[in-house]
Amino acid sequence: MIKRAITSEFHQLCREFPVVTILGPRQAGKTTLAKVELPSYDYSNLEDPETRALASEDPKAYLAQFKGKLIIDEIQRVPHLLSYIQVIIDQNKIMGQYVLTGSHQLELKAAISQSLAGRTAIIKLLPFSISELEAAGIAYESFEEYSLKGFLPQVYDRSIRPYVAYSNYYQTYVERDVRQLIKLKDQGLFEKFMKLLAGRAGQIMDYSSLANDLGVSQKTIKDWLSILEASFIIYKLPPYYNNFGKRAIKSSKYYFIELGLLCFLLGIKNRNHLQRDPLVGSIFENLVVLEFLKYQLNQGSMDQAYFFRDSNGNEVDLLININDFDWQIEVKSASTYASKQLKSLVKMRTLMDAKSLLVYNGDSMDLSDNYYLRNFKELTELV
Repeated sequence: MIKRAITSEFHQLCREFPVVTILGPRQAGKTTLAKVELPSYDYSNLEDPETRALASEDPKAYLAQFKGKLIIDEIQRVPHLLSYIQVIIDQNKIMGQYVLTGSHQLELKAAISQSLAGRTAIIKLLPFSISELEAAGIAYESFEEYSLKGFLPQVYDRSIRPYVAYSNYYQTYVERDVRQLIKLKDQGLFEKFMKLLAGRAGQIMDYSSLANDLGVSQKTIKDWLSILEASFIIYKLPPYYNNFGKRAIKSSKYYFIELGLLCFLLGIKNRNHLQRDPLVGSIFENLVVLEFLKYQLNQGSMDQAYFFRDSNGNEVDLLININDFDWQIEVKSASTYASKQLKSLVKMRTLMDAKSLLVYNGDSMDLSDNYYLRNFKELTELV
């Protein structure tokens, strides 16, 4: 069993709030985290049709059958159950009485804000991070191996071949859940959309271009992307444009939460294929951005990160605040350091004061004037 880095924060929140809600992608380990860390709790899964029917039709009877503290899986299946939970926790005032899990943010956020505002803590659990794997004695030499194997727990728990695992993940969860949410009956169009999106990972999104390629409107593309983001399939990295006015680019970038799914959608099956793929730089950048995101979330921090690009050619891949220090981060897939790789960071120093970090495939070292180089596997050493 691989220990999750968010465990300490999870237990602390269970002592501070009557309800703790764990959000995250399907198969990211939400249920395992709750059941392993809280073995004395009762457990109920709303994916089960009979359980869901009882919870929907008679919420009071459903909740009354549990006398102790309770874990409820996939609470978004019966969101009106939250109103009944509110009544119980307001009466009992017991911390950690309920732990809820959910895999779709849009359905839950509205229900939570209406019924559990101020009563629940929310944490987001993503698939494994590199540091979590290494703590369990699982380490790979190259980023290609991490990319192809991905980070879904089931790949490690059951030793499933990665390409098979992500093919099944796509068909079982992405296609089934997300295609239903966006109300798209055309399976072929949905698959084309996902593959085109994979080809644009880490790039500034051109909504018009993607809409034209698919024969739909820009509004439709934005709606679909919102649902993918809310379903934890993709992560939207917004642009930073405070104090930069019209010069700053204001379109977002999108990354895939699960790198193994990205490689599957791109048809990449082995290391040689990945090394020759023209998107190798974008895939490496996707890995790095998600590692920083996982680090933030596992510490209980907000996922506040940005990128910057302006019309004058100034750009940086990631702007992030860690432990009260602002960092500007450039990502390169190269394995050898050259001073020209710091060019963007040096230019950005004239626009904002921040520590500067180059993440790449080479050796970690500290330079002068708060410039740092870190191998992609050693990102958290600075914090």
